[in-house]
Amino acid sequence: MRDSIRALGGMLFWMASVGGCAAVVLPAAAGQSPAYRPGPLLRSMLEGDLRGVDEIVFAVRVSGRDHWYVNFGYYSCDYGPPAEKTYGTYVDGESLRGYGDGGRLCRLNLRTGRLTVLLDDPQGGVRDPQVHYDGQKILFSYRRGGTGTYHLYEIHRDGTGLKQLTDGPDDDIEPAYLPDGGIVFCSSRCRRFVNCWYSRVATLYRCDADGSHVRMVSSNNDHDNTPWVLPDGRILYMRWEYVDRSQVHYHHLWTVNQDGTGQMTFYGNSFGGIAMLDAKPVPGSKKVVVSFSPGHGMPEHTGHVALVDPTLGPDDRRAERRISQGPAVWRDPYALSEQCFLVSSRQGIFVMDGQGKTELVYQLPKSEGHLQCHEPRPLLARDRERVLAPRVDVAQATGRLFLADIYFGRNMAGVQRGEIKKLLVLEQLPMPVHFSGGMESISLGGTFTLARVLGTVPVEADGSAFFEVPAMRSLFFVALDENDLSVKRMQSFVTVQPGETNGCVGCHEQRTQTFPQAGAAALLADKRRRPAPITPIAGLLSPPDYPRDIQPILDRHCVRCHNPDRYEGRVDLTGDHQPQWSVSYYNLRRFNLVADGRNEPVGNRPPRSIGSSASRLMRLIDGSHYEAKLSDEERRTVRLWIDASAPYAGTYASLGCGVYGVPLPGQALAARCAGCHAQGKNGLELNGHRVSTVCNLDRPEKSLLLRAPLAKAAGGLGICQPAVFADAGDADYRKLLAAIQAGGRQLAQEKRFDMPGFRPNRYYLREMKRFGFLPKDLPPDAPIDYYATDQAYWRSFWWQPAGAGAE
Repeated sequence: MRDSIRALGGMLFWMASVGGCAAVVLPAAAGQSPAYRPGPLLRSMLEGDLRGVDEIVFAVRVSGRDHWYVNFGYYSCDYGPPAEKTYGTYVDGESLRGYGDGGRLCRLNLRTGRLTVLLDDPQGGVRDPQVHYDGQKILFSYRRGGTGTYHLYEIHRDGTGLKQLTDGPDDDIEPAYLPDGGIVFCSSRCRRFVNCWYSRVATLYRCDADGSHVRMVSSNNDHDNTPWVLPDGRILYMRWEYVDRSQVHYHHLWTVNQDGTGQMTFYGNSFGGIAMLDAKPVPGSKKVVVSFSPGHGMPEHTGHVALVDPTLGPDDRRAERRISQGPAVWRDPYALSEQCFLVSSRQGIFVMDGQGKTELVYQLPKSEGHLQCHEPRPLLARDRERVLAPRVDVAQATGRLFLADIYFGRNMAGVQRGEIKKLLVLEQLPMPVHFSGGMESISLGGTFTLARVLGTVPVEADGSAFFEVPAMRSLFFVALDENDLSVKRMQSFVTVQPGETNGCVGCHEQRTQTFPQAGAAALLADKRRRPAPITPIAGLLSPPDYPRDIQPILDRHCVRCHNPDRYEGRVDLTGDHQPQWSVSYYNLRRFNLVADGRNEPVGNRPPRSIGSSASRLMRLIDGSHYEAKLSDEERRTVRLWIDASAPYAGTYASLGCGVYGVPLPGQALAARCAGCHAQGKNGLELNGHRVSTVCNLDRPEKSLLLRAPLAKAAGGLGICQPAVFADAGDADYRKLLAAIQAGGRQLAQEKRFDMPGFRPNRYYLREMKRFGFLPKDLPPDAPIDYYATDQAYWRSFWWQPAGAGAE
């Protein structure tokens, strides 16, 4: 081990290199006068709620530049926002990283101003300290200089005994001690990407005190953040999710037991617009302090300091009260009482009182402007929270769910008792890579996430259901009537641990209400009632894929009338390719023939307002629409596609490729079309639609862009009156045709996921190699079954009773 000399705050001091045994002590906090004296607010707190606190511990590091969650790991690609926000190249020499270099773990005496540097790594990163119950150890996340991943470490409060707890190729962050002796933390071991961004996801895990026996706790497809233990033993954390609703509105507070059982909303899941982060209990109160990060969340959890009173229930906005004043600049709140908080900001470490008054306690010197202070915590012993008895049985592959009465709940008007016959069970599927803030090419304005149909379970005449489900999967349900059409849809997800039995009272019931009937007690007391297994749907390929599963049905029954030549009802349902979608998929959306969740901040929709029962397409294929006489199996395929969120692509290999623009001549469009069609935010629009959506890349001459303005006498549709093009020899017509043909040639050469010879982009291949689902030495011309690769990736997360579970 080599010793080194480093300068900090204009002062030289002797220290051991990272991993050594000695802390560095400065006589006064860097950047402060040696004649340090606490300010009036801090002095009053040191005589009050901080009476037993001499020192605090905090982290210093380079803050993230991107969303609240991009401060570890790497980006999926090297274009777009990642190229603008990156801190350089990741350790693989290819990817762009979301973290900067420079980290320090510090101890500050609030009474003397003396700063002790416990660990300093100019090329590393330090974050998320938490003090052990005995006050003698500090748990934190640390990325050693020259490496790319954060792992969990412990260090003694005097800076000795640095010990690494976890390792591996993935990041472990935001740890918290558990009263049962374990550790809960967030980790990218879940090996998935944000469904609407370029970065890796971290979800809840737990391990033993020494870092062994790591086990996934949450199956979330998107981020879990900042777990912390409540006095009653539950873990409070932020869960971000969007099942058929807006991707930027629902990141709220949830709780889970120490073993992962009993996942339950705590506050906010029914309304949107705030990212609720860094929540912790307030001593002597049932309230929690939390950072309300505005909108979709700001970098490093920055927001307003607020209190939440859970006794009013998870949906009552009166439960929240903002403490901080002015703009949203605060983060990392820690409560000593309802009148005393430690907080941080870009300026440093502060104390804050219950009226939002603040006072600076510590700030870094101006020479270290690239660093910021984070996560102040009092360095003192504390009582252990309640230990909750474990309910997990790792020898089982399944858990059980019960529903007391599906008719008891909110927004169920018009649903008659006995109307619901079964539940459709679906699973949200994690995403191995992503390349934008949108959902393309999974859907057009709808779901970001593919869903697998697992099957159905019965609902009894009394409205109850009791059934067995696979453990550690993100499940949601659709209530079905006697015709298997949707009645009510769940727009969240539930996970059960192996061996767990969990349930709910009704369908979106008020969490503050008790069940008014005796049926719930009878359901729970009936030891003879066996859980129903999920009945799979024979012959179903899942997740559904529109070109593979739906287009052949349209070809058999619809295209004879709805094609670019006959154009009945002015609808084209052929499977030809547009620049981004197929012609028919776009038109089903354009004419609102399918009702899905859309990307809207709306949950708990009214009965029959979403899914198969609300989709006009189901009425058009029920046998009453001319010659469209579908078989029962064909109607079932369409219905299940709709209730699985009506995706376009059934593979994540479609992401980040397969979109080919058409270099349309703007001058010709303006000259011939602008007289009738207005300019939109994306250029010239044709009746509210982008010009590119009426370009047929497979058969350019069949493009609606050409056929609508072409005179009937010349073989066109003659929709535009008077005719714009008298014949196909018109010079502007030829220019438009040539541009569409150019787009078609690019498509034919580079392919889309539903075309023979398609190959996913190199970033998808890189991640599937990194995660172990493709050979690392895969030849560049080797054929790839990307549907099978996706399935192998998803199966890797299935709970395996014989082992410790999939990571």
